[in-house]
Amino acid sequence: MSNKNDSFVVFDRVQKSYDGLSLVVKDLNLHIKKGEFLTMLGPSGSGKTTCLLMLAGFETATHGEILLDGKPINNIPPHKRGIGMVFQNYALFPHMTVGENLSFPLEVRKISKNDREEKVLQALEMVQMTDFINRKPAQLSGGQQQRIALARSLVFNPDLVLMDEPLGALDKQLREHMQYEIKNLHKQLGVTVVYVTHDQSEALTMSDRVAVFNDGQIQQLSTPDGLYERPENAFVAQFIGENNKLTGKVKSVNNSEVTVKTSQNMEIKALKVNCGEVGTNTTLSIRPERIHLNRKYKNKVDATIKQLIYHGDHIRCLIKIDKDNDFIVKIPNSNIKSTLKIGEKIPISWDTMDCHALDA
Repeated sequence: MSNKNDSFVVFDRVQKSYDGLSLVVKDLNLHIKKGEFLTMLGPSGSGKTTCLLMLAGFETATHGEILLDGKPINNIPPHKRGIGMVFQNYALFPHMTVGENLSFPLEVRKISKNDREEKVLQALEMVQMTDFINRKPAQLSGGQQQRIALARSLVFNPDLVLMDEPLGALDKQLREHMQYEIKNLHKQLGVTVVYVTHDQSEALTMSDRVAVFNDGQIQQLSTPDGLYERPENAFVAQFIGENNKLTGKVKSVNNSEVTVKTSQNMEIKALKVNCGEVGTNTTLSIRPERIHLNRKYKNKVDATIKQLIYHGDHIRCLIKIDKDNDFIVKIPNSNIKSTLKIGEKIPISWDTMDCHALDA
């Protein structure tokens, strides 16, 4: 993690309480580099939006300090922080045209009329909306309004843009298209982006790093592939992507490998990531695409097929491995040599390195 000196945004031991009793954000330390796209990801009530609002200046930290480009900003009002904002509900002025909506933040900053017109056109060009300059927000679709909201956040060339669930109101196809557009704009402009979402696929697609929040704390801060391939605790493993889990007790430890006796008396070998010593409880995490329909690896189990769902590029197979545990297996279409049938008994296996022993 970057240190305080080379970070553009710093949360230094920040806490937030609304009632003076319970903390919504607990002792947060976070360093964001200049030009980075960092996503705050987590379930509702995890503290991610509160962090964004404190950075924007709409909420005040109860304790600790927030710095922007090395300067403390706790006591600076929102309109003097020079931060661009994009909200889920677009927050466009309905009585103004697109051009007037984009011109407004420039007028507030006392920029001359000629410069305003030039900057508005540049921002509209960035989001391919130049032809809509004289329309009112009500004459635009949801996707078009979101492009205008994005252009307005960038029109005064901020060094930092905050986005709060900006694509939440769009349909799936448009949302995916806008993800790539925002990412491309980020690359093109080199602006620092702090993005808030509860949608993990959005976070994995767009971010340089992701901070996974739960219960007011960062559970893990990592690159998208780091979170998915190397979760540090059971919450992250369950929250990011699909995950199969088994519970049990650590039977033996051999360097980085542990043997776990599950509640159904299976002995499973796993990578020791975040579990205790012999006798302690642990949760095993295995991704669906890491399970194989053969006895190739050390961890071998007999299973029964319960359900098969065709997904085009893969078959999603729900299997029962014992009376308490159902697993999901993703089988690439090209790997299916013969037709699988519901009720069929099949052998499955997975590699020790793909099975992570985590906290209970």
